[in-house]
Amino acid sequence: MAPDAPLKHLMPGWFAAVMGWSGLALAWHRAAPSFGDWATGLSLAAAAVALLAFLALGLATLWRWQRHAGAVQEDLRHPVRHAFFAAIPISLLLLATLGLAHFGAAAPGIRALWWTGSLAQFGVTLWVLARWLGGTPAAGASAWQWPGITPALFIPIVGNVLAPLAGVPLGHAAWASAQFGLGLLFWPLVNVLVIVRIAQAGMLPERLLPTMFIFAAPPAVIGLGALQYGAPAPLAWMLWGMALFMALWAATLGRRIAALPFGVPHWGMSFPLAALAALSLRLAETADGRWLAVPSIALLALASLVIAGLTLATLRGLRAGTLLVPDAPVVIPLHAKM
Repeated sequence: MAPDAPLKHLMPGWFAAVMGWSGLALAWHRAAPSFGDWATGLSLAAAAVALLAFLALGLATLWRWQRHAGAVQEDLRHPVRHAFFAAIPISLLLLATLGLAHFGAAAPGIRALWWTGSLAQFGVTLWVLARWLGGTPAAGASAWQWPGITPALFIPIVGNVLAPLAGVPLGHAAWASAQFGLGLLFWPLVNVLVIVRIAQAGMLPERLLPTMFIFAAPPAVIGLGALQYGAPAPLAWMLWGMALFMALWAATLGRRIAALPFGVPHWGMSFPLAALAALSLRLAETADGRWLAVPSIALLALASLVIAGLTLATLRGLRAGTLLVPDAPVVIPLHAKM
C-alpha cells in the first residue's frame, strides 16, 4: 500500500473536530465569569487545540487534493460527504470568533479570517443549494434523494447563523445580519426535510446516528446570535428549549451510538453539546436564569468529557488504522426516491 494511501480517505468531515474544540473553547470562555482565570486558560488551551487541528487538517487536505484529486471530486459528488465541506469555512468563523474573544478586534488577521470564513460559507451554501436544483447532482442519481437528506445538511445551510458572533462586534453587522437571515430561512426547512426523510425512508444508517445531535446546534447558535443583537430574553429561552429538547431527543439513541464502532460521524455530537453549554452559561447570567447556574456547568462538563473522549478515540483509531479507510457505500432503496 502506498505511504499516503490513508490520506485518500481524509474526508472533509474531519473538520468537525475543529468545530468541536472551537465550540468547547467558546463555552469555557463563557464560563469565565463563574470560574475566573482558569476557565479562560482552559478556553485558550481548547482554542490552541482547535487551531492546531485546523492547520494539520488544512495541510493534509491540500496534500490530498494534489495526490488524490479524484477522491476529492468523489466527496464533492457524494450525497452525504459533500455537506461536510462547509465545516472548513465554519472552522474559520469559529477561530475568528475565538480570536476576537481572547485578543480583541485589533488582533492581527481577525477581520481577514472572519471575512474569509464568512464569504466561503456563503459560497458553499449557494453551491449546496444549487445541487438541490439539479445543477450538480450526485453521479447516477437525481438531485433529491432521501439518503442525502441527513442532519449533515445543517452544516452548510444553517452554518451561516455563526456569522454574527464575531461579525457584529467587528463592525460588520450588516453583512453578518444578511448571512444570519439566510440561516434562519433554511433552518426550519432542513428540520422538516430530515424528519420527513426519517418518516418516509426510515432511520439514518447506523454509522450516521451520532449526527442526530446536530439538530441541537442551530437553535443554540441562533440563541447566542439573537442575544448578540440584544433580542429579548424570552426569545433566547425559546431557542434554548428547542436546543435542549433536540439534544435529549438525540440522546435517546445513546445505547445504539455507544454500540457503534468509533468513526468520524461521532464528532457530530461535539459542537452541538458545546453550543448548548455556551447558551446555557449565557442565560445563567440573566436574572431569570440563575437556576441554570449548576445545570449549565453540568452541560459544560458533559461537553468537555465527550470531546475529550472523542479525541482519545480518534488518536486510538489513527494508531490502529481503523479511521482513514474507505467509507461504506450509500445504499439507495428503490422505494426511497423523492
